[in-house]
Amino acid sequence: MYRLAPSILAADFTKLGQEIQATEENGAEYLHLDVMDGAFVPSISFGMPLISSIRKVSGQIFDVHMMVEEPGRYVEAMKEAGADLICVHQEACAHLDRTITQIKELGLKAGVALNPATPISLLDCVLEQVDMVLIMSVNPGFGGQKFIPYTLEKVRRLRQTLNERYLSTDIQVDGGVTLANSEALLDAGANILVAGSAIFRGDPGENTREFMKQFSEYEAKTK
Repeated sequence: MYRLAPSILAADFTKLGQEIQATEENGAEYLHLDVMDGAFVPSISFGMPLISSIRKVSGQIFDVHMMVEEPGRYVEAMKEAGADLICVHQEACAHLDRTITQIKELGLKAGVALNPATPISLLDCVLEQVDMVLIMSVNPGFGGQKFIPYTLEKVRRLRQTLNERYLSTDIQVDGGVTLANSEALLDAGANILVAGSAIFRGDPGENTREFMKQFSEYEAKTK
């Protein structure tokens, strides 16, 4: 099953609730929420108050991408705000195993993100513990960047590793995802695609439908 995770970083915040609902009504099961602290990445985005407010208008899986230093400090507050899945960066955690355990003990799904130049081998010891691995296909911190081609091979290698270890872990890709490159990402082994500009520039509902149509056609073709 292939899933779309619209990233609200690219949405029009003057009509955020409306745009979120348009993605949900047209098949997007996930909602991707980029939390940035201005330290791990240069930008500052939003935090718990905004997540709490949009939780009231969405039944989607809240996929919270923590681009912050030592995210373990915030996982309880994120759960209270409405997170269903918390994804932390390997590069931001001094004690990654501990942070993953914190998330799982709260009853949430745990993901680990890797920056483009971070090798997947650094997750060898924790792959059995996580529900999702996020391969960043741009350098984190800003929306609207172009896809970095070599990250496609990282997705392939990660899917091969998961298959060899009989793990059904989700592979998410975030950064520069478009309708034009999404099939290549699915071919490589990704099953959750994060799309920001490709969804929220234009009609979010129509753009979501186009992704969902492509997913359905791809699934039928590869059965």
